Amino acid sequence: MSVFVGKWNTEGLIKASPSGPAAKLKATDIYEWLPGGFFLIHHVDGYMGNEEVRAIEIIGYDTASQTYFTHSYDNRGSVGTYQANLLDAVWTIAGKSERFTGMFSDDSNTLTGSWELSGDDDSWIPWMDIKLTKVV
Repeated sequence: MSVFVGKWNTEGLIKASPSGPAAKLKATDIYEWLPGGFFLIHHVDGYMGNEEVRAIEIIGYDTASQTYFTHSYDNRGSVGTYQANLLDAVWTIAGKSERFTGMFSDDSNTLTGSWELSGDDDSWIPWMDIKLTKVV
């Protein structure tokens, strides 16, 4: 999980859908260890289109399932619970209605990937493409 620690500039494109037009995503993400080193705290401060998004996420590791769990809370009152996995350079996150697949660059300073939303018939619909670049 140490690969995430630090400050990241995030940019992306939210795809057009029946619920709205295409929009840009721009944010700053900061990941830091909670003292003790068991949990990673992730702060998000940005915009999805014109809508402000501020969130905090707690990431931990479940030894029984050998997966990461995340709990996120945002400025709109939304709560998200996800299971995640980091295998080699591939990071996956899966929730009830959202999922992400991304890959770190060879130097671990860039993470690019795509989010999808669940559709009506158990299909997944592309939602947004993002790129996080570590501030060095």
